[in-house]
Amino acid sequence: MNLRPFPDRKISILFSLLALIGAGVVIFTFLGDGTTQLVCTGSFENFRSTTAPLQLRAILHYATSKTVPQQSFDEISISFNVLKTIAPCNFLVFGLGHDSMMWSTFNPGGLTLFLEEDPKWIHTVLKDAPDLKAVHVKYRTQLSQSDWLMKSYKDEPECSPKKSYLRGNNKCKLALTGLPDVVYDKEWDMIMIDAPKGYFDKAPGRMGAIYSAAVMARNRKKSGVTHVFLHDVDRPVEKAYAEEFLCRKNLKDGSGRLWHFEIPPANGTYRNEWC
Repeated sequence: MNLRPFPDRKISILFSLLALIGAGVVIFTFLGDGTTQLVCTGSFENFRSTTAPLQLRAILHYATSKTVPQQSFDEISISFNVLKTIAPCNFLVFGLGHDSMMWSTFNPGGLTLFLEEDPKWIHTVLKDAPDLKAVHVKYRTQLSQSDWLMKSYKDEPECSPKKSYLRGNNKCKLALTGLPDVVYDKEWDMIMIDAPKGYFDKAPGRMGAIYSAAVMARNRKKSGVTHVFLHDVDRPVEKAYAEEFLCRKNLKDGSGRLWHFEIPPANGTYRNEWC
């Protein structure tokens, strides 16, 4: 088998990405009403929706950058196809990275909020993309605790699916309690989990992010499902926690290292079990 050199592969991904962003510009130009609306309250009241200029800046950015998003074209396309049908929406992304401007441009008129563990990295990214909405998040777990957390959470009543809450839930180590109010107050239509770091023992791992995404989805009051996308499912921790809390029965689609779940609100129908 003759494989193309790596630089050709990067160029292919870049042009595919530009095609996606360009398609998003065309689609949302025709679907949008051309207005700019406030999309959240509290400390985020001055954040405005993504507009066409940011989309055009994204095209320029990716056309001139040597760095491409870590997700493949097929992985990105799964999330993009969902956004085509539900945007503008509330889109919560765990992780701020080289693909953040892309995700924001895919959701014009909606709120796309990034949660990032590294404050220095936030500063670096926002220097080039000041329109992005990102906040610093502290995690209470380490990857080395993943096995213990999986076993011990069942003995903590505040972690139970019947309780299922995050804000102020200090007894459940998997619950993310230090998030901005806007995260708790909003109902998220899409949640992308591509962070925090989960590839060395002292890293936070994605256990809390996966558990908390499941809680947010189950507590949804609006109609419809919550779309949850989890990256790096080839790693044992991501896969095990996805099967425990996001549930195989909710797995809608997948490609490469990405799984797409559609999680319905609990509504009392399965309050006593996760899956």
